[in-house]
Amino acid sequence: MSKVSVYCEPFCIQQGFQFEIHKISYRADDGYSCFMHFHEVHEIIFFDKVDGRYFYSQGESTLMNNDIAFTPMLETHDFELTAQDKSWSIIQFLPEFLDQQGLEKEAAFLQQGMHLRLPPEQLAIVQQQVAWLQESYQENPHSNKSLTLLKLLIIWLVEYAQPVMSTHSKPITLTKGYERLEPVINLFRHQAYVELSLIDAAKLCHVSPSYFSRLFKSIFRCNFSEYTVRHKLYSAARMLSQQNMSVTHISYELNFANPSHLIALFKKQFGTTPKKYRSELMKRVQPS
Repeated sequence: MSKVSVYCEPFCIQQGFQFEIHKISYRADDGYSCFMHFHEVHEIIFFDKVDGRYFYSQGESTLMNNDIAFTPMLETHDFELTAQDKSWSIIQFLPEFLDQQGLEKEAAFLQQGMHLRLPPEQLAIVQQQVAWLQESYQENPHSNKSLTLLKLLIIWLVEYAQPVMSTHSKPITLTKGYERLEPVINLFRHQAYVELSLIDAAKLCHVSPSYFSRLFKSIFRCNFSEYTVRHKLYSAARMLSQQNMSVTHISYELNFANPSHLIALFKKQFGTTPKKYRSELMKRVQPS
């Protein structure tokens, strides 16, 4: 059974798009990799089959089949999933879509990460809406039909889905720890790679290196140097998925020492080479 397949969820949607939707599936023991990260966009994951944990602003919770995970822009999150078969649909959309569509009620609800669950009588309805949205996206992601279907899905989700855990804390972007780290977080938001030492990162945030290190790890669940490398590798994976760049071009775009350095680190992180990753990704992201 293949162990080189891996899907890296995008950090931002393609320029000029208001949203993306992809259907993802894994066989048992297929390679899977994720780490504590954030996006510039809102994200909804509709799980079909899943067994694992969701780490987000409210803590952590156990995922079950047909659960939903919503993560707002800039909120750190992570998934630790078991090796069994798993599949889901992932939707990422621009936060301003809610304002453009007059979804004030929905925007107020979608302020922080939530692990959601639908009542049984609503599950098939939402699954059908997701399928329609996927089909319309494949036809034309910019069409009025696609945008209307996304709007309907968000309205339905807010109306009927219930949080698995009570939302007891404020959004992570409003916490003091996050605000302290914001100068560095903004670099990761806007740059495909960040070349900054721990000492310089701490200076940028006006804190000591030791305090910065503890605070960063408490939010991202890994140390700063590990995150900078992973951020570059996930940027490389995103470029492989969205653009027809060569591995050599990507390695120099992201300031790796050389293509071999990128290939070695990529294989260590994802269990496959960049070339095989691109090939497997095309198979894994299923058309409707």
